[in-house]
Amino acid sequence: MRHGVGAAQIVGVLVVLLVAAGIVLYLLPSSDYILLPDAAHPVAPLVRVQGAHPAKGPGSIYFVDVFERRASLLESLFPFIHSGSSLVSEKLIVPPCSSDQQVRRTDVREMTQSQRIAAAVALRTLGYHVTSTPDGVIVAALELGSHATCKLQPDDVITRLDSTPTPTIASLESRMSRVRPGATVTVALDRAGQKLRVRIRTIKDPLDSKRAIIGFTPDQAADVHLPIRVRIDAGNVGGPSAGLAFALQVMRDLGRAVDRGYRVAATGEMNLDGSVEAIGGVEQKTYGARRAHADVFLVPAAGDNAADARRYAHGLRIIAVKSFPQALRALATLPSKG
Repeated sequence: MRHGVGAAQIVGVLVVLLVAAGIVLYLLPSSDYILLPDAAHPVAPLVRVQGAHPAKGPGSIYFVDVFERRASLLESLFPFIHSGSSLVSEKLIVPPCSSDQQVRRTDVREMTQSQRIAAAVALRTLGYHVTSTPDGVIVAALELGSHATCKLQPDDVITRLDSTPTPTIASLESRMSRVRPGATVTVALDRAGQKLRVRIRTIKDPLDSKRAIIGFTPDQAADVHLPIRVRIDAGNVGGPSAGLAFALQVMRDLGRAVDRGYRVAATGEMNLDGSVEAIGGVEQKTYGARRAHADVFLVPAAGDNAADARRYAHGLRIIAVKSFPQALRALATLPSKG
């Protein structure tokens, strides 16, 4: 009898120790980030369009986002405790010489830009006259190992290379074509309103050893003028991946039943020419579309986005799109539901 009581006490102590260890591991941060799914959200409450006359019917447009935060040691060791989660190395989220705050500012800038681009693309599609003036090249992401690391930061806008203005990506590439790999260039840039000049030694393009590159992924900065007021307020959601959903909602607010009566979730970064680029967090966003009981999920065809979405779809209809016009055509071919 005493032996039984002793064993029970030992088990009790072990349980207490395991619980305490679990609490400690959950409270201590790791060097990883964790991506968690969030249910897709209706876009309609976020968009206000001058002269709106929304399309009638039961359909709706949804955008999907991802919770992104530093993982605890417990989550880093056992990521499966969260359904649909993914661990990501810190260096893929926070570039060298950057900070969590700078990453957040970049996310906010990308969301603001995606809203303007989405409105511009939707209004152009409807026949409105939209003007856009390119005014620099955005540093969208830095390539680890290049000499640009720590000299450039994500969200910098490059305006000149040496003495040559670079309002477009093409103009920057044209100037770089005259630079030998290993040569040093002077980059003029705008960083959060501050004008800077930095000198960077170029490197060889991995795909063409005769071509010099600085070592970053470019994005086009542009001053966009809309003929009518479009206001999109996504709150604390950051990043560029809601552009496709925003553009669909603007069209719906101006009378086009683009959803065909379906619950349409959409993700994808939009360019001013209407093309749709690949995004991150596809697994979590597919889970989010399913949680919102979406009928259809529009996903970029670029990269592995569509293939990844189909892997986690579990019956959700995935439509891969390369451009906004293609997305509209794909939705138009769905049988009317409403």
